[in-house]
Amino acid sequence: MSTMKFCRECNNILYPKEDREQKILLYACRNCDHQEAAEDNCVYRNEVHHSAGERTQILQDVAADPTLPRTKSVICANCKHGEAVFFQATARGEEGMTLFFVCCNPNCGYRWRD
Repeated sequence: MSTMKFCRECNNILYPKEDREQKILLYACRNCDHQEAAEDNCVYRNEVHHSAGERTQILQDVAADPTLPRTKSVICANCKHGEAVFFQATARGEEGMTLFFVCCNPNCGYRWRD
C-alpha cells in the first residue's frame, strides 16, 4: 500500500503528475514548485460515494463548523434567525462559484444560496 507523500519545501500533499516528455511519473506540490520522481509507477485512487442522507447531514453540520465565516447581515427565510455561516462552492450543473448560506439556528439548519 502506498503512503501519502509530503512536500519537503512547504509540507503540503504531493500529487501524482506525469511528465509526458520524459515519460516518467512525478509527485508535484500544488502550492510551490517542488517536484520529485516517483519511486513506484503505481498510483492509488480513492473515490468516496455518499448517499443522499449522508450529504444532508454533512450540510447540517456546517452551521457548527467554527472555521467557517459567519454573518449577521442575513435573515433566514425559514425561521427569521439573524445569523448564518457561508461558503463558496460549485453548484451542480453550474459554472463558477455560488455563495451558500446555512442558518445557525440549531432547530432550523435551512440552506439557501445567493
